[in-house]
Order: sequence, then structure tokens, then C-alpha cells
Amino acid sequence: MGGLHTFDDLKLLSLLQDGNASAFDVLYNRYWDRVLSLACRKTGDLMEAENIVQDVFVSLWKRRESLKINGDFANYLFISIKYRVLKVLAKRASSRSVDLEQVSGLLGDSPQEYLEFEEIRERLEMLVSKLPEKSRLVYQLKNEDKSYKEIAAELNLSEKAVDAHLLRARRKLRIGLGSFLGDFLL
Repeated sequence: MGGLHTFDDLKLLSLLQDGNASAFDVLYNRYWDRVLSLACRKTGDLMEAENIVQDVFVSLWKRRESLKINGDFANYLFISIKYRVLKVLAKRASSRSVDLEQVSGLLGDSPQEYLEFEEIRERLEMLVSKLPEKSRLVYQLKNEDKSYKEIAAELNLSEKAVDAHLLRARRKLRIGLGSFLGDFLL
């Protein structure tokens, strides 16, 4: 791997698009623990969480040449993990009592649904990147499932300030995505 571990995510993504397996390994090792932790907390099942994270990274490798990540790579990963967790939880719910067709209608695997998800995810990334710096940082840390206390300590803020930044960020994102989804769904 040489000195690749010192490269920032943007440079590593560029190398990844060129098929550099070592750049992929660095990104994988850099984020594996954090995204696994998130998936495990959300699913409550370590094996399921490992499968989810592995699927996201396999998808990343397969789509490396056409990959377009406009915002923060960590944010991209966390959103991808949350989407996959939703699919797993929906499948679990369907096996219990929910109509499978309703669930797959919401979270299907068709190419059209994937493209729609990608478009929404890209829009969300763009909106997050336009947030004021503190609100963006608070939102990203909360997206990593950090507590208000952890975020406050990391950013040297009060928990009340963390809450205010998070509310402001979510409001702006809801408004931005709401108008986009309104246009998108019509």
C-alpha cells in the first residue's frame, strides 16, 4: 500500500476509479469499523451487519469506474449503509407479517429504483455540503450515530448548541429534499 494511507479520500477515490486495488483497500480499512458499528447498532445482528457492509464495499468496487461522489465519502458510505439496513429491516418485517410486495415496492432492487435512490442520495450529499460548517459537522457526526454528548465534546460545543445545529441542519435538508422530491415524484 505504500504511502496511500496518508492520502485523503478524494485522492483515493480518484485512484479507485482508475482501478487501483490498494486505494480501495485503504478506504476499506479506514471505514470498515465505523460503518460496521453503525450497521450493527441498527440491525442488532453482527453477522447481518457484516454482510451489509461487505455488500456496500463490493458494490463500490464494482461501480468504481462510473462512481460519482460529489460530497464527503464518509457521508456517502453512511447513507449507503443506512439504505441497506432499511432494506434488511424491511425484509425482516415482511417475514413476520408485512406484505412482501408492499415492502419490495418501497425498497426494490430494480435499476430504475437504484437510479432514483442514487439521485436522491446525490441531492442529499449536495445539500449537506452546502450547510454551514458547524451544522454540517454536527449532522455528519450524528449520522455516524454519535451521541449529543460525544459530538459536543468533539466540537467543543454545549449539548444544547449541538441540538440547535442538528435541528437547523435537518430543517434545511427536509426543505431541500422536500422540494426536490416533490419535483421528482411528479
